[in-house]
Order: sequence, then structure tokens, then C-alpha cells
Amino acid sequence: MIERRAFLKGGLAAAAAAVVPARPAGRFDYAALKAAARNLAAAPFQALPESLPPSLANLSWDTWEAIRFRDEFSLWRGQGLPFEVRYFHLGLAVRRPVRLYAVEDGMAHEIAFDPRLFDYGHSGLDPATIPRTLGFAGLRILFHTDLTRDIAAFQNHSYFRAVDGTRQYGLSHRGLAIDCGMSTPEEFPYFVAYYLERPEKRSNRLTLYGLMDSRSVSGAYRFVIDVADTLLMDIDAALYPRARIERLGIAPGTSMFLCGANDRRVPPDVRPQIHDSDGLQMLTGAGEWLWRPLVNPETTRVNSYVDENPRGFGLMQRDHDFDHYQDDGAYYDRRPCAWVEPRGHWGKGSVVLVELPELYETADNIVAFWNPAEKPQPGAELLYGYRLLWCRENPLRPTLATAVATRTGIGGVIGRVRTYFAWRFEVDFAGDALSKLGAGAHVIPEISASRGQIELPSARPLESIHGWRVIFDLKPADDSVEPINLRLLLKRDGKPLTETWIYQYTPPPPPERQQYFSKA
Repeated sequence: MIERRAFLKGGLAAAAAAVVPARPAGRFDYAALKAAARNLAAAPFQALPESLPPSLANLSWDTWEAIRFRDEFSLWRGQGLPFEVRYFHLGLAVRRPVRLYAVEDGMAHEIAFDPRLFDYGHSGLDPATIPRTLGFAGLRILFHTDLTRDIAAFQNHSYFRAVDGTRQYGLSHRGLAIDCGMSTPEEFPYFVAYYLERPEKRSNRLTLYGLMDSRSVSGAYRFVIDVADTLLMDIDAALYPRARIERLGIAPGTSMFLCGANDRRVPPDVRPQIHDSDGLQMLTGAGEWLWRPLVNPETTRVNSYVDENPRGFGLMQRDHDFDHYQDDGAYYDRRPCAWVEPRGHWGKGSVVLVELPELYETADNIVAFWNPAEKPQPGAELLYGYRLLWCRENPLRPTLATAVATRTGIGGVIGRVRTYFAWRFEVDFAGDALSKLGAGAHVIPEISASRGQIELPSARPLESIHGWRVIFDLKPADDSVEPINLRLLLKRDGKPLTETWIYQYTPPPPPERQQYFSKA
């Protein structure tokens, strides 16, 4: 039996690669971490090595998954605390080590890597070939109500994710995004160290700190994690640029959208829909609620929604109907949403949505983040605070009705021969603002397009959802395949009844349009 304390050593002064700056042993707090990040930014960037021993460099997914952490060595095991922490092993795509520290009574102690912390039995690997200098790949956090399934995980670059009450993982978040969706290569900052503060007994809260580094920026992060049916993270970030950054991404969410009722570009699948998130929800600084359904485009799309002091945004999974997915393995109907609530004055900027073409559900192709209008300059200190809610439904849902479904298909009058190309949109809205209206209520759909002509608009009550359905066709004005921006909301007596639905539609090239109508 290995004594747990045998795996704790040194404080912030621990040497090794000088990535975490050496300093005299002393009390650890967020101020000290910010000072460490500021010192990192003042020195030339030194990338951590990504080389692995031959036995780990070419692992298959199954072999890497077979490496199991020994639960008896979990941090805080047997101490009557509400949390335990377990560690990930390096291998597969995770090749850069991260250093882990336990913080107790204001002092940080490094958690040393040792192969004996892991069970390699089913992987076929020989523990004797694993060097003790290897390091960890990340960590996962467990709550005392269920010590078999983690509630949050931090692993690879600056990625992390969490669950809501269903305990189902889905989309991820990152500490920071740099130059995402640009023509130049994206830069991926990474956490070089995590610091885990010993929680109080009978508490739902755990505080985790992260030290970030990258070619363009270093940073200090504090995560206060509050476990409930909606898991809450209060996040503070202090950023110290080394260089001017063209596109800085604050609070970036990363998700997957392969196909849905509005977009089935990929080859047919027996499952009707495949996605971790189905839309981007925004609450602007002016108080307007926006809903942008996601798409899987044929080419990369980047859309910027200009705002000032946004009240919130996030990648959401609104559709929780199992019948719409028919997936009893991935359970896309259980995937959580992640809603960002900025704290303080974020100023002018834009919510940026990046959509990448993808043919497989194993790769994330959606990113959404806040991009400040002012470009970060070297030597500056940038402070951002926000609350991140991992939820099944947005707790701050608008009093207005929301878009609960978006479907698209060929337009035209049913039963008549089509003589030109048009594309149909069918949007369902539901919520108290609509459910209390009578069937004879005078509801007006307000629809606009950046190009083309809106045809056959209608709005009518839909009893099955206790809401209303809007249907309209878009007739492109020309043969252009440039995207067309659409905007829709329902009004009564000039006042909005619904959030604003926004969409970006790309018409097919003329040869593909021919199949849908007859020129005879």
C-alpha cells in the first residue's frame, strides 16, 4: 500500500523546467498566482515538451482508456470531505504534462507523479517503462453523492467541462481562445499547473486555480465550483499578453453540431439528429434575447454579433426529446447547456460564432466566445470575471416565448409544380407569452432577409406545443451562393411576444437548384 502523503512534495518552488517560476516557500493565494503569471509574461515563452516514451506515444484509444487511476489514492480520500480528485494519465492526443498542487492552510504542495498511482493491467503496458518524471494529463473532480461519476474534468490545453444534474457530459469550455476562425493557425493556450484548495466539510464548493501559458499570453485563473442541479462556476481570469493579439476569445465554448432538423448536409444516418448543442443564445447589453440555430456549413463560417456589455451568451441544447436523436449510447438528449454571465464592465466587442464543416461527430466544430473590440497589447493586465452555468435549461430564460424548433426544406405551394427555387423555413415558438393567447389573437410575424424575397409568410397557433408556428419561403434574388441573413420574431400590438430568431442560410449553386423545379 502506498502512503498518500508520499506523493506530495515541494511547493511553488519545485524546480523542473522552470515553467512555474521558483520562489521561496510561502502562502499560496490568487494574488501570488497572478504574480507568477505576470512574471511568465515578462520572460520569453518556453513551450513544454510534448514528447512521450515510446510505450505511450502510439497508444490506441482503447489502450489509453484501459489505464485506470487507483481510486484509493484520490486526493482527500477518507478525510470526510465532500470532494475527491483523481488524475488523468498522459497518452494518445494528450502529450503535454500539467503539474498538480494541493493547497492546504494557504500552502501549496506538489502532487508527484508515480506509475503506482495507476493500474496498467488491461492496457498491456509495463509500469516499469513509465518514468516518474512523466507528469499528469489533467484531473477530474467527484462529489460525495456519487463517487463513480465525475462532475467536472480539466484536461488538454485549457479545456474543461462539467455536468448538470443528469451527470451527462457534452460540450466543453476553454480558458481562452486565440485567433480562432482566422486564416492563420489558431493558438491554443494551455494550463501548466492546477492548484486544488482543500474544501470545507459539508460544503458544495470547491476552488481550483490554473496557471496558463502560451506564446502570446500568460494568465491566472480561479474557478469556484458550486455543485447543484445547475452546476455553477464563478471564474476570474487575469491575462498578461506577451504580444498583440488579433482575435482574443473570452469564455470560449466548444461544441459539436453534425446534423439537425434544420441542416442535414452530411451523409444520411439512422439517427435523425446528432449534436451536443443546437443553438447560440444571447442576451444583449440592450436587453434583446437572440437565438441562432447552429449549422454544419460546407465552408468555415465566422459571424460576429456586435454588442456592448453583453448580459449573457452560451451554446445551448434546447431539444431534449430522445425520439429526435434515437441514440441510447451517446444520449444527445441529455447533453447540458453552458451559459456565460459576464461580471463587471466588458465594454465594446462582439459575440463570435465559428462554425466549421465536419463529417464526423467525434470532432468539435462549433466555437462561441466574446471578442473585445480593443486588441490586447503586450504589458497590459486584462481582468475578466464571469459566471458559467452548466444547465439543462437556462435559469435566466426570457419571459418572451422561445424558438423550440427550426426546420428547413424545399419551398413552394404544396401540390403545385414549382417553377423557381425557394427554400422553406418552419420555426416553432413556445412559452407563456404565447400559450395564453386565444386562437383568434392577431399575431404578426416580422420577417426580414439581407437578400432575396420573403414569400408565403404565415403564423398560426400549434396546440401540440402550446405555442405558434411560423412558416415562410425565401426566394434568392440571384444565383449567388453568398450567405443570406434572416431575422424573425412574433409581435402583437407592436410589442414582441418572442425572442428574436436569427439564421444564416447559404443557397445552393444554380445547378443544384434545378432539381427542385420544372421549367416546363
